[in-house]
Amino acid sequence: MSEPEARRSGFVALVGRPNVGKSTLLNRLLGQKISITSPKPQTTRHRILGIKTEGAVQTVYVDTPGVHQGGKRAINRYMNRAALSTLAEVDVIVMLVDGLRWTDEDAQLLKRVMEAGRPVILAVNKVDRIADKTRLLPHLQALAAKAGFLDIVPLSAYSGDNLDVLEKIIASQLPEGDWLFDADQLTDRSERFLAAEIVREKLMRSLGDEVPYALAVELEEFREEEGRRSISAVIWVERSGQKAIVIGKGGEQLKEVGRQARHDMEKLFDAHVFLRLWVKVREGWSDDERSLASLGYQND
Repeated sequence: MSEPEARRSGFVALVGRPNVGKSTLLNRLLGQKISITSPKPQTTRHRILGIKTEGAVQTVYVDTPGVHQGGKRAINRYMNRAALSTLAEVDVIVMLVDGLRWTDEDAQLLKRVMEAGRPVILAVNKVDRIADKTRLLPHLQALAAKAGFLDIVPLSAYSGDNLDVLEKIIASQLPEGDWLFDADQLTDRSERFLAAEIVREKLMRSLGDEVPYALAVELEEFREEEGRRSISAVIWVERSGQKAIVIGKGGEQLKEVGRQARHDMEKLFDAHVFLRLWVKVREGWSDDERSLASLGYQND
């Protein structure tokens, strides 16, 4: 009779500049939506753990905000701290890049990643969007020359292509040891946090380019009752003009955001959801450390 396989567990940081697909990758790896996504950069603002337990291996993925340059507000500094402070705390780093693109932000992040002294896997995402596949191999060779990567994995977080290869490489690097979380736990975040993030995702997806970056969502009530959740949330914006945009003509924009958010919450919580939304103005919240802390933007 063969010996049971030794358990392995560890933390894996998913890092990259904004909009390279870190949250999409996390959700695909877990088989469930934990981290919100949108086509807009800087959708992810917090570190979020996604926990996958399969066989003898428990992998704790750390989804991080996109590391970016040029943002001068307090919230930009917060997001960069949340991402970069993760690097020294994990067992493996997966750095994501976008297809055939390589930018100055990628180069700056690579420098910080390699300084962390952890095994680094370079994940070249969105390869399904590359029309001329003959360009991929020379690009991978050029990337390999940039640093001493443990491995380079071309993949598609959207379709799931080659994720099994990535997971095998990660598992080989995790230390032996007991699991860090219960086998059925998917994330370290509460239902309350996930509800607020779902509302923010619907706003990010439905509004123009400017307003989403000037808003935050704060839950005032989250009650569990028999077979339902009663949720009240405030959407904070920085100017009265933004408030009008979020509410929309006759309140239609806010109603549609509420409808979409409620649908996703009911799917996630497997319960009926009664959702109430308000929009309020708090001038300059995104560049005020106290306001950020009160809204849950605290490096942990």
